[in-house]
Amino acid sequence: MPNITTRQYRILSDHMDIYRFMVELYERDWRNGVPAPFLEYALSCTWMDKSRTYQNRIWLDGDQIVGFCFTEAPVTDVYFSLRPGYEFLAPEMAAYATGHMPGDFGTRQLVLFQGQRALIEAAQRAGYEKTGERVDMIYDFSRPLDYPLPEGFRLVPPGAFDPEKISLCCWKGFGHEAEEGPWNGDSRSTLQCCAAPHAAMEHIAVIEDQRGEYACFAGMWWVPENGLAYMEPLCTVPEHRRKGLARAALSALYHRMKPLGATHMTGGANGFYKKIGYEPAVTWTFWKRGTPEGAK
Repeated sequence: MPNITTRQYRILSDHMDIYRFMVELYERDWRNGVPAPFLEYALSCTWMDKSRTYQNRIWLDGDQIVGFCFTEAPVTDVYFSLRPGYEFLAPEMAAYATGHMPGDFGTRQLVLFQGQRALIEAAQRAGYEKTGERVDMIYDFSRPLDYPLPEGFRLVPPGAFDPEKISLCCWKGFGHEAEEGPWNGDSRSTLQCCAAPHAAMEHIAVIEDQRGEYACFAGMWWVPENGLAYMEPLCTVPEHRRKGLARAALSALYHRMKPLGATHMTGGANGFYKKIGYEPAVTWTFWKRGTPEGAK
């Protein structure tokens, strides 16, 4: 019989063990949970509220990690990683999420992937209802990805990038300038990502314009055990959109990562990915519980 125990996640000592656990579980459709870089990327960014990570919980069979319940951003989004063969833990994990993870009725959201059948069934039995879904795409490296760099732009040589320019590119590229005003010069999030244990900064793709300003940025997290080129984030500054920069940046990543043994690269749900040859692979589903009858 399994010797199942649980304990709370300790961010300073458990990260590497959880990362290896997620590497072991990885499937292209995320049927056992998110890829290992998903959480590490969030933990290395300033936009994630890390003050609630103590509420994350680990399930163990002896010394082996078999389950993990955790938040990302927002903290009311709850994710699960579950080792095959331990599906019997799903009801307990769903109950823990309901009783102890951040959020309340109507705000807490379970994020489950289509292949996580035991967890989906446990969520339904616990009163959760599906509120939506989305499908992310991946690019299979069995086919070439070879879009040219537009005239007037150049790829910054590996290792020669400027963190401040990346920060400015992301500020503009993700719409912050239009919503919040000019960049304030804070590069902490970029510098934190650069220092993450598995950030493949030597493989990122940065495209600059004729003025030397960064126009497009594509990050990379390399997981050789899974053949996974985990691309995150990707952005283009508004003035240079619709010029083919993003597809050129992804092509550069393809040419850098395939020789290392990468078999596929992540993308997103945006129709842009489908246009350049990405294929549907990961179905996210979202679940919430309504306010109990009689509650205020």
